[in-house]
Amino acid sequence: MRKNSLKVAACFMSVTLLFSSCFVGKFALFNSYAKWQTNMTNSKIVNAIVGFIIGPICSAVCFLADTLVLNSIEFWSGSNPISASIGTTKQVMGKDGQYYAVTTLKNGYEVKAPNGEVTNFIHNDADDSWSVEQNGIQQELFRYNADGTIRATVNGKTLDFSLNEQGVYDARMAAGDGYFFAMR
Repeated sequence: MRKNSLKVAACFMSVTLLFSSCFVGKFALFNSYAKWQTNMTNSKIVNAIVGFIIGPICSAVCFLADTLVLNSIEFWSGSNPISASIGTTKQVMGKDGQYYAVTTLKNGYEVKAPNGEVTNFIHNDADDSWSVEQNGIQQELFRYNADGTIRATVNGKTLDFSLNEQGVYDARMAAGDGYFFAMR
């Protein structure tokens, strides 16, 4: 009898060590499912009926996926793969003090200025490049090279820049945006 209770106590103690911290993460998948389920139609009755039918299975699967996989990815990488879902719009303050609406697209971002002007930043998977599109005109900003550098066109010249402080400095100098100091 004493051996069994000792084994049970040891199991409980080991389980408490596994679950000793609070849950880390946004539970983005579960919350997205819950938001969809409550807003899928304009009728609360239909939402409730569908929720009773699919809720136990879908919410359990979403919660389990969040707990075991997605929140672990968020803990180690710092970002949840579900939280930046397509169509999400955030208000971001620019350097000019005005708010811009940034919407996540399938292949990039749409930025809407306070005056209504729309600019798209588009990622091309084929050549791993980013382009800007404004007023129907698309221009490549930069592309990633195989050696870990980027290739950008600055002031009409195509140059390679490293992805570190020196590369940022080189890009600023090439753009003519460097800082100059006068000395006596």
